[in-house]
Amino acid sequence: MNKIGMNERVEALKAEAAAALEKAETTQQLEDVRVRFLGKKSELAKLRKGIGALDKAERPAVGKLLTELQRSLAGGIETRLEEIGRQERARQLQNETIDITLPGRAPSFGSEHPISQTARRMIDIFQSLGFETVEGPEIDTEYYNFDALNTPAHHPARDMHDTFYIDCGGKPYLLRTHCSPMQVRYMEQHRPPLRIVVPGRVYRRDADPTHSPMFHQLEGLAVGEGVRFSDLKGVLALFAQEMFGAETRVRFRPSYFPFTEPSAEVDFSCSFCDRDESCRVCKGTGWLEILGAGMVDPEVFKAVEYDAERYTGFAFGMGIDRIAMLKYGIPDVRILFQNDMRFLTQF
Repeated sequence: MNKIGMNERVEALKAEAAAALEKAETTQQLEDVRVRFLGKKSELAKLRKGIGALDKAERPAVGKLLTELQRSLAGGIETRLEEIGRQERARQLQNETIDITLPGRAPSFGSEHPISQTARRMIDIFQSLGFETVEGPEIDTEYYNFDALNTPAHHPARDMHDTFYIDCGGKPYLLRTHCSPMQVRYMEQHRPPLRIVVPGRVYRRDADPTHSPMFHQLEGLAVGEGVRFSDLKGVLALFAQEMFGAETRVRFRPSYFPFTEPSAEVDFSCSFCDRDESCRVCKGTGWLEILGAGMVDPEVFKAVEYDAERYTGFAFGMGIDRIAMLKYGIPDVRILFQNDMRFLTQF
């Protein structure tokens, strides 16, 4: 093949490549064109191999011509690739258009746990009665959990508070069994008059459908001059009505607690029935045992250096979990701690 024949083949190849580029409509088709005309086995590669058969005088001109063809083809492919890319993006935008007039999908933020809802409602009620909310440590000493509350080591009432002890270098630390230690801590740092409620987690070695090793309590304390048992009854009666409804009644039964004297168990009238014998909540009695309460024992005042002749006070404590169970009709306390979304999404 001479130079003239080579020129004719180059022109024919250029025209063929231009037609192939024009027909290519996708990036894959364009890649096929590139392999066909610029690949190792392409017609252009064959023409390059044929340069050696030409006269020496013709070789430079033909080599230059083939290089220009290669650059022209590569440039054409690049230009066509940009065009096809713009066309594909335009089609994609058209096919994936978002209708901004449609209502958005609201994200799911979950809901407040029933125990948290109940605790917040209880705190709001007592705050409306002038009680300040305070919190204390969940790991405390025997002194604050027992001794300062008139429950020394030999006292049989400690058997009711079987808890978890912690080895801290020989010091008697434990997971608190009630929120009452914070009452002592608060009285050590404040002088009467005072009104506080203490919500928080407490721990005892109990585990059954109505008891959990960890549960939540809210305890209250009011101290001042002339504080009477009738004040305690009025506060708890108002709380019961605000929590369970205006028709709720309150009943006090004599009881015993080491840190109050006199002491009482406090029942609320059942909000699920009217003395119905088939009621599974109150067992047909019409009453629900809710909390313990009483007047602060003078021995507790002695531990915090309050004048028991001048000051009197009352204290009470109730389980937040139990209030939640009664308010929402939950049959098993363990459901509250299983993180079952089918249950939690109902609140």
